[in-house]
Amino acid sequence: MGTEEGWCLLLYLALSGVVADPAERQWRAVDVVLDCFLVEEGRQRGGLASSRDMVKALLVLRQVPVLDDGSLEGFTDFQGGTLAKDNPPVTFEASVNLVQIPQAEALLHADCNGKEVTCEISHYFLQATEKAAWFITNVQVSGGGPSVSMVMKTPRDAENGAVLHPTLNLPLSPHGTVQTAVELQVTTETPSLNFLLGSSASLHCGFSMAPSLELTGVEWRLRHKGNGELVYSWTRGQRQAKREGATLESEQLLVAGDASLTLPSLTLKDEGAYICLITTSLYQAQQIIQFHVQASPKVRLILENKTLPATLICNVAGYYPLDMTVMWTREEPGGAPVPVSGASFSSLRQSPAGTYSISSFLTAEPGPAGTTYTCQVTHSSLEQPLRASAQIPPPEEKTAFGVLFASSLFLLALLFLGLQRRQGKCLLALSPAPVPPHLRISRL
Repeated sequence: MGTEEGWCLLLYLALSGVVADPAERQWRAVDVVLDCFLVEEGRQRGGLASSRDMVKALLVLRQVPVLDDGSLEGFTDFQGGTLAKDNPPVTFEASVNLVQIPQAEALLHADCNGKEVTCEISHYFLQATEKAAWFITNVQVSGGGPSVSMVMKTPRDAENGAVLHPTLNLPLSPHGTVQTAVELQVTTETPSLNFLLGSSASLHCGFSMAPSLELTGVEWRLRHKGNGELVYSWTRGQRQAKREGATLESEQLLVAGDASLTLPSLTLKDEGAYICLITTSLYQAQQIIQFHVQASPKVRLILENKTLPATLICNVAGYYPLDMTVMWTREEPGGAPVPVSGASFSSLRQSPAGTYSISSFLTAEPGPAGTTYTCQVTHSSLEQPLRASAQIPPPEEKTAFGVLFASSLFLLALLFLGLQRRQGKCLLALSPAPVPPHLRISRL
């Protein structure tokens, strides 16, 4: 078993509670090594980086404190001498003594958790008098993991006899790495969020900065369909909420480095990409959170007419976003559900709030007693599909009912005629008999 496989096994055992009790976890400083790409200072300054501008790089976050769950047994720190001799990657050794990296554990365990880490390093251009170079690193863990942006500083002055990097023109350490220090980091735990319409949401944005820096501003902006607008700003203690009800806790902001934004009573207008921009006395860094508002559909199944063939109507109302599927199934007693085709749909309807509604129509074929039709609705806001079912009476029940109904009408008609005839005889018996002409008395 290789070193990496053995370490992942230890991590699995630790997470399963086999190696260490969570109460016994202790902090331990380890090196976090990330495969990155360096966007070189392009020939077209200010333009988009092409594949030719990107070279392989390595980022080593030196001695980052993480909680040891028992999986770090036998874990070794980065050794610069292990780099390839031919075409080695540009290696940045970054000290984190000045900041906190709260997402270091997620970065460290990404491989063992089956997740990928994307890391891109680019130049951070800063107007400053001191002889230094700055870089900004953006790290993202796949599968909804955390995202971290770090501003790193490295001196340009080389010590006597120091070797310079051939393209960066920066001094190299004895084992061939560019030494830097992280002075600002901005992170979010979840770069993509889904919340239900009408609920409240908290958008996480945390930061940590070197003691020499001062926090001067926090800004939240919303970008949606090409339009941008200010949501909330904090500038040296002055607050401005453009979105009604938006809040940011100043105490958490200044003490804990928490710039999270709270939005109550969500509407569809709150959907979009939120940008959390942290401004210090020297640097700026940001995080982008894709925010999605959802509304769960309501499903109702109606039997339109009971004469054969019956028509079923599945009304799906009040859902958002637009993507939604309707599937019909037919199930006879003792059998499995079978998909049914041939359904039609009404035109799409949209409410003033922005949610959608639609109806699906299906002609139900008759079957044995207990035959059930089901309308199943799938939507991104639902953990499980919604279902509505109805039973269609078998044809024989319909026929028997019709014969019984017709027979009853026939018997009622006969009874009515019999009563009419009997009443007629009674009337004849009670009426006076006519007087013969020869018995009539004429009056003079």
